[in-house]
Amino acid sequence: MTAPLFLVDARSWRDPGVGDSVALVGAEARHAATVARVRVGESVLVCDGVGGRALVRVDSVAPDRVAGVVLERLDVARAEPSYTLVQALAKGDRDEAAVEMATELGVDTVVPWQAGRSIVQWRGERAERGRRKWESVVATATKQSRRAWLPVVEPLVTGAALVARLRRSALVLVLHEEATLPLREVRLPGRGEVALVVGPEGGIGADELAGLTGIGALAVRLGPEVLRTSTAGPVALAVLASTHRWPPPPQRHTFRTVLKVCL
Repeated sequence: MTAPLFLVDARSWRDPGVGDSVALVGAEARHAATVARVRVGESVLVCDGVGGRALVRVDSVAPDRVAGVVLERLDVARAEPSYTLVQALAKGDRDEAAVEMATELGVDTVVPWQAGRSIVQWRGERAERGRRKWESVVATATKQSRRAWLPVVEPLVTGAALVARLRRSALVLVLHEEATLPLREVRLPGRGEVALVVGPEGGIGADELAGLTGIGALAVRLGPEVLRTSTAGPVALAVLASTHRWPPPPQRHTFRTVLKVCL
């Protein structure tokens, strides 16, 4: 089983080498000691959330501090192009489910979107509380999936602010049930941000779609079925990752292939 992963503040990460000591403190230490029940002699992954990751042998365990020695560095470079999920707010925690699965599937940035047809409303202080809740969901999913990069959760965007935010993207893809362009046929740029826009339960409004296509966004579809807002984004990310990020399976030589080589 893969060693459990714990996060440390990137500002306190001192780029430790093999043989150096590192420690978990605060909430992460409490989680490691009392929830994950890490024991002396076990190995854990310690990550700064921006690519720095180390395999650590635990030497001491206390409720407020778990410390150990670095056995191996397992750093991961940032993937290119990066993936951004623009997720419309949705009822019944479906937006949180989408963010959780998207994190496990490799999303780099999450943008909460107050769409015109969103039933859920983040107003005033609730917007910051909601963003922090999404950050918590992202952190938990990052640790579960053993990721080296912690996705960034940006502030809530509404109306024209979404179009302004996405102008700097290399490619914007809008999942839309009436689109005719299959997502799998889209050619991605080699660098920059690829943004996936997912609407709420009632769909993306015509004016919202027009605003996005006006800056060059492509309306795409996954297949003949209409997916929930909680699954559309993660499924789209899985399609992109399977074709652009995940390594291909090892080639299997069939009897016919071997015979052809021999002849």
